[in-house]
Order: sequence, then C-alpha cells, then structure tokens
Amino acid sequence: MGHQILLNLIISFVWMFLNSDWSIQSFILGYLIGAVLIGLLRRFWPHDFYLRRLWAVIALLLLFLKELIKSSFTVIGQVLRPKLNIRPGIFEYETELKTDWEVTVLSCLICLTPGTLTMEVSHDQKKLYIHAMDIEDKDEVVRQIKDSFEKAILEVTR
Repeated sequence: MGHQILLNLIISFVWMFLNSDWSIQSFILGYLIGAVLIGLLRRFWPHDFYLRRLWAVIALLLLFLKELIKSSFTVIGQVLRPKLNIRPGIFEYETELKTDWEVTVLSCLICLTPGTLTMEVSHDQKKLYIHAMDIEDKDEVVRQIKDSFEKAILEVTR
C-alpha cells in the first residue's frame, strides 16, 4: 500500500514538472491521473488498491460518528427522564477479530460510544466483556456490534 501512495505522489509531481505548473490544481490533477493509472494496473500489485482501504477507514469513522450521535441522544433522553427506565447489564461478546490492533480498535470504539463500556478482554482475545446501560435483548446488541463495528474493522484490516 505504501508503494502505491509513493508512486501516486511521484506521478503527480512528474505531471506538475511536465506541465511546468506548480499549482495545487496541477498537483491534484496529477494525483487523480496517478490514482486512475494505479487503479487500472491494480492486478499487478500484491495488495489491494490503496484508495479502497482509505475509503474503508473513512467509512469506519463515519459509522463511529453516526453511532456516537445516536447513542448520545439515547443517553441524554434517559438522563433527562424523571424516572430511569433502564436495564443495565454485562454480557460476553465473542469476536472474530484476531490481531491485537483489531481487538483494541473494537474495544475503544465500544468504550467511546456513550452507554457502553468494555470492561475486560479475555487472555485469548476472543471474548470481550461489555457493560451496557440499557439492554433489551442481548442477542440484538451482539448482532448490532458484529454487523457494524466488527464488519467495518474487518474491511479496513483485511
């Protein structure tokens, strides 16, 4: 992936040199031309096209932002009610993530989302113990984490 980024930058600087135009517009145009060329020649690279992985990172950040806003309003709604109507609980979440980095990112995303907290990660890093402020259905919460955060992390890392 690093080679592709470096090659794309070289192509953009060569484009600027050949056109004798050292403006930002010329750099962006050269960068886009380089991205198209690298995209067309992606079958010759051992790794995926780097813009695809960059898009997956952006999608993960947008997913986190969406979940952060949604859960913040839920927590604010619970706090502002005169009588608390919550069912707090701790549940075990079994993950398919394998590397330390993947498990750490999932754990941090869960902790940064209001209303949930990763309490512990098992020694084999296959299970996370999560405290949630309001659990109606444990299986539904597990499915939501698996379909959102875990799926997005897997798209970024693999």
